[in-house]
Amino acid sequence: MKKMDKYQFVSFLNKNKLCICIVCAFIALASLTTAIVYPFTYSNAIVADGTLEVAAIRRGDSGSKVKEIQRKLNEYGFSVGAVDGIFGSKTLQAVKNFQKSRGLVVDGIVGNATAKALGISLSNGSGGNSNYGGGDVYLLAKTIHAEARGEPYIGQVAVGAVVLNRVKSSSFPNTISGVVYQPWAFTAVHDGQINLEPNDSAMRAAKDAMNGWDPTNGCLYYFNPATATSSWIWSRQVKLTIGKHKFAI
Repeated sequence: MKKMDKYQFVSFLNKNKLCICIVCAFIALASLTTAIVYPFTYSNAIVADGTLEVAAIRRGDSGSKVKEIQRKLNEYGFSVGAVDGIFGSKTLQAVKNFQKSRGLVVDGIVGNATAKALGISLSNGSGGNSNYGGGDVYLLAKTIHAEARGEPYIGQVAVGAVVLNRVKSSSFPNTISGVVYQPWAFTAVHDGQINLEPNDSAMRAAKDAMNGWDPTNGCLYYFNPATATSSWIWSRQVKLTIGKHKFAI
């Protein structure tokens, strides 16, 4: 091949710079497409509304968070068998059954929406609601223990959730202590059982309620129909029954 001098080389570049520009444009476009698409295809993390899951737990994962998920599923009646911290086929099916029962996307992946419905946090922190302190947890646990000891665990969480729902409602005081000690609001305060030391179950139920688990789906009242003496409480719309308590709005 005949060697080009510098003038011929410059002429060659000028004649072919359009082709070079086109090639460079394709390379840049390919790089941009990869940068845009890759994060949104990671482990099928797209949720129903098109947003990206920041964290998700799925089949094949293991550890303490999987144990927490398994425990919650068992408590809700979606059996995973042994709580072993391994996200296997039984846990996968239990997650799908839970998602179906709650009207969630049935993909077997515990993402933000499913975790919220289970009442857990996907973060590795200690969890809990930063709006509440240790004294609030203890008082809520005392209330749960006084009002719902002997009830199934989900019923204990439900009582805690009612207290927190009242805190959020404009019709009630905006603190846990204000709600609990509102005159004649809770029988346990009137008869002194609020002063009993809460057990481990009540403490755990208080933390679960503060983490967002609300088995009542927003109820503000509960009562035991076998012992209720107020005729007014019967006027409330009952949404569900857990154990001996009816929960109402």
